[in-house]
Amino acid sequence: MKIVIIGGTGLIGSKTADRLRKQGHEVIAAAPNTGVNTITGEGLAEALTGASVVIDLANSPSFEDKAVLEFFETSGRNLMAAEKVAGVKHHIALSIIGTDRLPESGYMRAKVAQEKIVKESGIPYTIVHSTQFMEFLGGIAQSGTVGDTTRLSTGFLQPIASDDVADFVTDAALAAPMNGIIEISGPERARLWDFVARYLKAMGDTRKVVADPEAQYFGTKLEDGSLVSDNNPRIGRINFEQWFATSARK
Repeated sequence: MKIVIIGGTGLIGSKTADRLRKQGHEVIAAAPNTGVNTITGEGLAEALTGASVVIDLANSPSFEDKAVLEFFETSGRNLMAAEKVAGVKHHIALSIIGTDRLPESGYMRAKVAQEKIVKESGIPYTIVHSTQFMEFLGGIAQSGTVGDTTRLSTGFLQPIASDDVADFVTDAALAAPMNGIIEISGPERARLWDFVARYLKAMGDTRKVVADPEAQYFGTKLEDGSLVSDNNPRIGRINFEQWFATSARK
């Protein structure tokens, strides 16, 4: 089966491509640096010719509210139009648990817009809603840091390792379209500040972590359940200690 991965050279894309190739599938890792651009349309029709499945893992280069919305809307419309012409049978989009719960976040609003384009396209689809990746813990820490103190939300986090995300995305690509949402999550739930404190301690980082219910998470306040799922998500196999031991310093 020919499978095109948009964003196929990134963190999840490269891992997913490797898994699918090992199972004997023809995989096109599509990205601007491989000559495929969903914003300009460059190389898109050629890449999709003969494809049965498209996996959209593309991410906006800018997180500014207007820019991120324009990216996901333009990319989504161009991609779905090209898929219709190519006769693609299954579209998989990776999104985020909590997209509909954080309307103050410009990034989340943009992901909601992307999902709407997928749902209304007429192409059979599966949307994979993931919790935050463990690989983002360092960036989350930095977002709340002033001086030697990191002030972070008390909302819950249940982060998932990128290897588990790639496994679940691979499974979705090889299964029948859900025409709905699959939720995936890491195996352990704790307060966001607690996860980051564990990460910094393990890294030997001496920043002080302060738990603050009012702290913003990339521009929005979190409630306890904003970023986690209680809707029977599929649970990854890699916990924080296992991830840190094998992947954190790569």
